[in-house]
This record gives sequence, structure tokens and C-alpha cells, in this order.
Amino acid sequence: MKIAIVGAGIIGVTTAWELACDGHEVMVFERRGAVAEESSFANAGVVAPGYITPWAAPGMRGKVLRSLLSTHGAVKVRWPLAMRDLTFMSRWQRACKLETYLANRTRMQRLAFYSRTRLHEITEACELIYERSDGYMVLLRSKRDVKMVQPGLDVLRAVGTKFQQLDADEARKIEPALSTETSLSGAIHLPDDEVGNCRQFALLLKREAGALGVQFHFGCDIAPLTRASPRAISLAGGSEAHEFDAIVMCAGVDSARMLKPLGLRIPLTPVYGHSISANIREPLNAPRSAVMDERYKVAISRLGLRVRVAGSAELGGARDEVNPAALKTLYKVLHDWFPGAVTLQAGVQQWKGARPMLPDGPPILGPSGIPGIWLNLGHGSSGWALSCGSARVTADLISGNDPGVDLEGLGVERLLVN
Repeated sequence: MKIAIVGAGIIGVTTAWELACDGHEVMVFERRGAVAEESSFANAGVVAPGYITPWAAPGMRGKVLRSLLSTHGAVKVRWPLAMRDLTFMSRWQRACKLETYLANRTRMQRLAFYSRTRLHEITEACELIYERSDGYMVLLRSKRDVKMVQPGLDVLRAVGTKFQQLDADEARKIEPALSTETSLSGAIHLPDDEVGNCRQFALLLKREAGALGVQFHFGCDIAPLTRASPRAISLAGGSEAHEFDAIVMCAGVDSARMLKPLGLRIPLTPVYGHSISANIREPLNAPRSAVMDERYKVAISRLGLRVRVAGSAELGGARDEVNPAALKTLYKVLHDWFPGAVTLQAGVQQWKGARPMLPDGPPILGPSGIPGIWLNLGHGSSGWALSCGSARVTADLISGNDPGVDLEGLGVERLLVN
């Protein structure tokens, strides 16, 4: 089939590669000038399937309210709020029910473990070399943090995730550079998890996809799809429409706008995250892999000769306006755990990205209900961790193959707004 993919983030690139492997003629359209320029550009890079969980969870509303009142709270609401943000918040609250949360967590983790396996298969098959390291550790500052994390450990046990519950001394043997000046009551170490440079992987896989015949078209602001010709692609500024046998929507938050004329009301909204990336000044003072501060929900990752610090979840506000308070929290957590590890005087990359979130958590994969229109979107903050599995599932569905993972609850029908 002749297939168009809209969006060249990590979701679009992996989908293009999988479809090309299946023998399809694939063209990718991206409004930016290269792949992985938006949500995939400077994320934390953590691939930890057991720790993937819906934002909509029992008790989460109280945690969000407390976070809003905290100087370094992980969740913030900023003005202006769009109508899609308000719709998202309303539906998110309804999805916080225990039964809904448990079902969605199972769906996300099932896909995440499958995706990690597929990531390793692709990396080995294509002999991809990118910045990565093994292991992931969750840092617990206080006895209260240790107590609060116990239900999460029950989840890890239930899904068979390998982990170790460590005391402070044991944690510092794994990450010797952890500051002794910051209180550490314990840690959770997940040796089979990893951190990797999402953008580097996307750039490398784009090259492999090109070798299979995939055509990438950049600087293409695609117009919303139309009822008259739903499988036709044209530019927003006006151009001749090109027909395809199928279109796969992988355009993140903008997917909702492009699908709306087809009668698809998908409650996607951007939840913004921030990161800073800086060159390592002293390797002995830097992390060996990735750690996550459980209290502040901030990840610190070793990516080659750099350290990346990523966190925050902001609803509302301007897309391109970096929040100084969010950056201040990132710098604080970095200094708490790895003081002196990086050079902060010059060359620090500050980034803000929009995570395409759905109210209940899992992404939407598969047919849209409109013949020839397929969806691979709504991965939220787990896009990198879910990308390879989501792409293989989508390609299998389009090619008429049996997917390698149970798709219950991952279809569009669960979230359509009439």
C-alpha cells in the first residue's frame, strides 16, 4: 500500500520503519525541519516499563492540589487555559476511579514491556549505536517516601519486574556520585531498565528507513483531513491534494485538530515538561545511568558526555514560553544529588516540550473508524518508552497481521467525544 504518515517524532519514525519493513511504500510529512524536533527532542530518555502508569489514579487529585501549593511541586496549572485543557481535566477526574486506573495501568505496562523488547530487537538488527546506559534507580529522600512507594513495588512484583529495594549505602555503591549532603532513606533499583537518547535513536532509524525507501518531507504544515477526501494530504497553505491508500496520524497534540473535520473528537491536550542538558565537568561526580527523585518527579540521566535533568508537568500556558520556576526545580534537584557534575556557566540547553496526553493514560492505536485512517497517538510522557511497540502494533494492524500484544482498551472507541 501507499501510506502517508503525518508527524516525524519518535512515534512517526518508528511507524515508518515498521511499515517499510512490511513492504509498504511510505511517505512521512513533518512540519519541522528534521525528525524528533518537538516532544522527542530532549526528554528524560528513561525506558522503565514497570514504572509506567496513568496520570489518572486514585488520590491523584489531592496530590495535584498539594503540588499546586508547593514551590517545587511536580504539577502546575498555568494561564491561559484552553477549552481542551478544561475538557481534559474533567475527563481526567472521572478516570481516577480505581477500576479504571487498574485497567489502564495494565494496558500501558503490557505495551511498555513489549515495546522495550522491540526496541532491543531494532537496535540489534540495525546495529544502532546511540547514547544509552543500563539501570534506573528511584531515590527516596525520607522514610515517608519509602512508605509511599510500597504500593508501587507491589505493582512491580505483579508484573514480574526485576528490582531491588536498597538502603542509602547500597544505593551509593551503584551511583557513587550521589551527594552525601542530601538525605537519602533508600532507593529502588531496576537493573533491567535503561536510559537512551530518544532523538539520536530517531535520527539513526530515519536513516535506516530511508534505506528501505521511506521518503521524508520536511517543512510541511499539513491541512486538516476532509470528509470529502479523507485519505488525501495537502498543505495548510494550499497545494494539490495527494491521495494515499492509508494515512497514519502520528502528529501528537496537533492530531486532534487535523482529525476533527472527520468527526473524530479526541481529547488530546499538551502537558508540558522541561529539561536542561549540560556537559559533564567531572565524570566522577556525574550519574552512571539514570535516577529519579521520587519526591519531585525529576529524572537525572547520563547521556554520553552530558547530563540531562527532566521533569515538571504543566497544564495550560504558552507553548514556547519556558517557565523559570520549573527550571529552578530542575537545577535544585541536580545540585541536591550531583553537585559539581556539569558545567553550568555556558552551553546549557533548556527545553520545553508538549506531551500529547489523553485523560485516562494509554495511547490510541489502530483504526479510527474512518476507512484508511489509522491512529498512533496520545502517548503522553511515555512516548519514547512505548514507541517501538506502538509502531509494530500499528504496522501489524495495517498489514492485517496478528499484533504481538493484547490490544484490549487501546482503540479509539474508548475516548471518542460525540
